[in-house]
Amino acid sequence: MNRKKKINETLKKRMKKANAKLHKSNKPRYISKAERAKLDAEAAQQVSAEETISPSETETMSTETTVS
Repeated sequence: MNRKKKINETLKKRMKKANAKLHKSNKPRYISKAERAKLDAEAAQQVSAEETISPSETETMSTETTVS
């Protein structure tokens, strides 16, 4: 490989790497299977906590917000 070609290849590689750093990927961040299971468990726990609130408490909350 002659000297000129080798220099040009090196410069092209550097430019390609620099351009790759500038552009962000549209791909969503990877979430592992364990992390997804953890998030699902937390969501289920929140839903069950919301269901444990008695209907009388929700009525008092709604009347307080309408009065204010």
